[in-house]
Amino acid sequence: MRLKVYGGPAGYAAGGTSIDHRRATPGGMPSVHDRIIPEHEGETEMTVTVDRRPEAPSGPPKLDRERLRRAQEETLATPRMDYSLLARMMFKPVDLLYGKEGSYTKFAMLETIARVPYQAWERMGYWAVHRYAGRSELARRVFERIVEARADQDNEQWHLLIMQDLVQRSGGRQTWVLHKLAPWLIAFFYYHVSWVLFLVRPDWSYRLNAEFEDHAEHEYMTFVAARPELDLVHDPGTYAAEYGRHASVADLLRQIGHDERVHKLDSLESMREPRVR
Repeated sequence: MRLKVYGGPAGYAAGGTSIDHRRATPGGMPSVHDRIIPEHEGETEMTVTVDRRPEAPSGPPKLDRERLRRAQEETLATPRMDYSLLARMMFKPVDLLYGKEGSYTKFAMLETIARVPYQAWERMGYWAVHRYAGRSELARRVFERIVEARADQDNEQWHLLIMQDLVQRSGGRQTWVLHKLAPWLIAFFYYHVSWVLFLVRPDWSYRLNAEFEDHAEHEYMTFVAARPELDLVHDPGTYAAEYGRHASVADLLRQIGHDERVHKLDSLESMREPRVR
């Protein structure tokens, strides 16, 4: 038996920046030159494919400068959601500990806890895949939800890395209590609330996440609107290869704010059919 490692379809772009953020974008098929012709009679041919996670959705679309400014205006013109008691229980401690106004440090805190509902849904999704193992089509649809949750979680992780980089560049001071312990405690609470709600009423869990993402969207856009000087600060581009390079720090933050809007809309859409059938 002979093995050939194949690096993925020609032109394949895992991720991408298309408006259809739910789909990866295969760009072609392997050519006939990728085939291996057995040298000896009876030899088995096998091709091992190493793709760049072709199952992953591409994530929220990357916007140009004009569309980012328009997205900011749309956010500021849209009232915040009517937040539930649970949501306010998370927002209030953050405001008390990090200040009501936005800051890189506060955003790093928010991004630390923003990942946890997606982690909770991923956990519940794998449990459901195991439960429905005998119903392959249903298990496949559940796994699609897992992939979506993982992609959103990855997107939030890039936000966190970017915010931590901006904190360090701005000389922000981070203490163990406020930037290690407190985020862990709030994230611990949010994680368990998310998966318990998902177990009881999945739409409640999606609604809570939509409220959190709506809060984050408005926080970012309000912060940028109050600091026009950020349009003159160049994007350091620390994670440009993974997240894209923007004209300024203001546009970088607008993009993150728009990502949060996309996550919010996804959660609101999932509320319509919270259980996979």
